[in-house]
Amino acid sequence: MLNTTRYSRQILFAPIGEKGQRQLQQSRVAIAGLGALGTALANHMVRSGVGYVRLIDRDFVEESNLQRQMLYDETDAREGLPKAVAAKQKLQAVNSEVTVEAHVADIHADNAEALLTDVDLILDGTDNFGIRYLINDVSLKHAIPWIYGGAVSSRGMTHTFLPGKTPCLRCLFPQPPEPGSAETCDTAGVIGPIVQIVASLQATEALKLLTGNATAGHGKMRHMDIWYNHDLTMDVSGKRDPQCPACVQRKWEYLDPRHNREGAVSLCGRNTIQISPVQPRQLDFSRLSERLKAVGKVEQNPFLLRLNVDDHRLVIFPDGRILVQGTDDPSTARSLAARYVGL
Repeated sequence: MLNTTRYSRQILFAPIGEKGQRQLQQSRVAIAGLGALGTALANHMVRSGVGYVRLIDRDFVEESNLQRQMLYDETDAREGLPKAVAAKQKLQAVNSEVTVEAHVADIHADNAEALLTDVDLILDGTDNFGIRYLINDVSLKHAIPWIYGGAVSSRGMTHTFLPGKTPCLRCLFPQPPEPGSAETCDTAGVIGPIVQIVASLQATEALKLLTGNATAGHGKMRHMDIWYNHDLTMDVSGKRDPQCPACVQRKWEYLDPRHNREGAVSLCGRNTIQISPVQPRQLDFSRLSERLKAVGKVEQNPFLLRLNVDDHRLVIFPDGRILVQGTDDPSTARSLAARYVGL
């Protein structure tokens, strides 16, 4: 049954109306990444009444997130909650009518299709180009539209990709930037307002798509710098690459585990290396915690375990994934993971 009281102001907006609100209620959305953009997107989707929202993020809440990641608070940071878990808790309190599903997971070639399909729309809340190319392949292979968003410093950009109708990500950007070559929030900073603006533009496009109003504005990429009052809209509708390996040749190179499943990945600008096991496994936190207490300070909650040893911190997840903080050297990170966890 449609709650016409909760959504009354949205229903009064003529392009949506009661019909569009029912379409939202029947829609399913996946949000990849629950940092600044992702939390704002999730907030919009849940408050607008999208019936099912899947949250996917590999990280946990830290104090430095609170300046711009609007769903989290000091308690989440103090407890080191996974972002997906903390976001779900907040969103369920906002709208109990929406089904919110949380996945504490790193999106990679082995699980991208499982996490990003069975939905009507994928929203990009990541800060990771590799994951965006995975999203692009999933989108094309399964004919699911996705909406790109990026924000750093005072600049932002967004674009909607419609499989078969618009150029795909690889048409516009054939290869990801070289690691370390692009600015990140951790190297160039970011102000909160640009995040909200980009996420609001993404969310508006999402509402259009999900209510059958995707008629105007597609093919346009928007870029803005709100500090210097610059705003640019680029028409890229004619930029489809006739030799594109993804949307023309339909080669899903980023879904091939040999292409982009690395054992050690640097999280750009964070002085952190992520170590992923070749095969996910289920760790026994009780036994591991007892063993690690002999070598350093151990903090634990149901979702992760943290070991502080020397100048490093190891954040260990139940599936065997480890964030090694305090180094940007993969060899050092692998050595620490092997020494203390046994990967």
